[in-house]
Amino acid sequence: MKYGESSFDILYLLFAIISGCQILKKARSQTERKMGLATLILGCGDAFHLVPRVLNYFIAADFTAALGIGKMVTSITMTIFYVLMYQVFTGYYQVKENRNMTLAVMVLAVVRIFLCLCPQNGWLSNDSSMLWGVIRNVPFIALGAVICFLYYTKRQADRLFAPVWIYVLLSFLFYIPVAVGAGIFPMLGMLMLPKTVCYILLIWVFRKAVLHRA
Repeated sequence: MKYGESSFDILYLLFAIISGCQILKKARSQTERKMGLATLILGCGDAFHLVPRVLNYFIAADFTAALGIGKMVTSITMTIFYVLMYQVFTGYYQVKENRNMTLAVMVLAVVRIFLCLCPQNGWLSNDSSMLWGVIRNVPFIALGAVICFLYYTKRQADRLFAPVWIYVLLSFLFYIPVAVGAGIFPMLGMLMLPKTVCYILLIWVFRKAVLHRA
């Protein structure tokens, strides 16, 4: 399993980081640059967790702190990713910014990041309690629900971005059991693989929007 999972993780990171750089290089608008930035942040953030995870399979060393800190960094960068997804939505569909919606997105993101930085998460020992797993993910799930709903409302307006809401929804459905229960049932961690596939599909949408434009 370690070879298959490690190969998948490495290929995903290469795909995300390279795609982010390519999109940023080819971007012609602010919205397209945000697609590239979101992709690059997603890939680089996940690297903080996935690289120690891969190394842990093959090197006899204590990666406890590295894995915990990696999870914290990934938690924060995932939050930033969805803030950028909101900005991509308003820019791509040319939607007039709703101040209340923007405020809600920003407040949820700030609260989520603050909760991720709290010492009660036990990142250094990579031993977060189920309670804090729930607490820090409440605003994140709410943020994801907002993004999912927004893209759902525009599912018929554009063929390329039509399935984005489904990818976001599925990514959270796979993520929630891991975030809450993986500490007790480690096998739940396998759900991160299909969650990552959802991110790959999101990145592919961004690639097609920028690199394969007509």
